[in-house]
Amino acid sequence: MRVIHEGRLGTNNQSFNVLRLSMEHIEPILELQQSVIEVLENKEILQPLSYEEFQYILEGKGLMIGAFTNKKLIAFRALLVPPIDEEHLGWDIGLTEEELPGVIYQEISNVHPDYRGNGLQKLLAACIMQELDLLEPKYKYVCCTVAPFNIPSLKDKFAQGMEIAALKEKYGSRLRYVFVKELKKDSTEKEWTFTTRRMDDTAGQQELLKQGWKGFRMETHEGTQWVEFRREVQ
Repeated sequence: MRVIHEGRLGTNNQSFNVLRLSMEHIEPILELQQSVIEVLENKEILQPLSYEEFQYILEGKGLMIGAFTNKKLIAFRALLVPPIDEEHLGWDIGLTEEELPGVIYQEISNVHPDYRGNGLQKLLAACIMQELDLLEPKYKYVCCTVAPFNIPSLKDKFAQGMEIAALKEKYGSRLRYVFVKELKKDSTEKEWTFTTRRMDDTAGQQELLKQGWKGFRMETHEGTQWVEFRREVQ
């Protein structure tokens, strides 16, 4: 099995490696996900995947990689090729039906509670995007959803250069940011205008997003989370 990355954990200097995951890893994947759920104070911020959903990805509708130390799975990250249906995130960011096959999702990302603080989430993000470049067909957009106030996940998405394109109820009635990153983006210099909204100001953020603003960064001021938005100057 090809090793994608080798390194050492910063907390204890243990060696680890990153591999592509397959159906033979399904039980460790489910066990790791359960370990993460058990320590969450707010269970609403994580949308766990079922056995069938992991199977769908592992059997060819996406990509999963995992970090192992002493043959133990300690972190994983997934990309999902979504079905084209009414729930597709491409609709939420304004794509046409013809553009939807060019979208892949950043799915669940879990790090075992005992191994946090080693930068594994960020490392796996870089590794899985490198692996994505090897896949066929080629994708143009990466999308995902994140719950407001899920600060670690929001930081993770912003660090990857993803932007908030929508804020709406998904998965029934759960409020979620819809993030997007254009993979083959125009690199020409652009002029931007900026503004901010409190993270708890749902209506204010939604109004900006309708006007074409994108959330690109978050800040904390005196204990309050703010989202920074930008829009290209026409």
